[in-house]
Amino acid sequence: MEVTGIISALIIGLVIGVLGRLVVPGRQSIPIWLTIVIGIVAALIGTVIAAAVGVADTRGIDWIELVIQVVLAALGVALAAGLYGRRSVR
Repeated sequence: MEVTGIISALIIGLVIGVLGRLVVPGRQSIPIWLTIVIGIVAALIGTVIAAAVGVADTRGIDWIELVIQVVLAALGVALAAGLYGRRSVR
């Protein structure tokens, strides 16, 4: 993987993570690095799911793939916020 690929993955992960964070109601007290990691993982898993369903390569913007990625990121953010919030209360 080249440097541009890593930078692209970070930017896409940030965008997907932030979109997922916006979907989850309430305040999430998780660090931005965790949001980026969740976004990157959600983007990768969402792409695999979209490819398995057959909607990964469409003409124009892949809206269905994007929705899958954001939903996965929202689930990841909600899960991480729940777990991270419990850990910091101790």
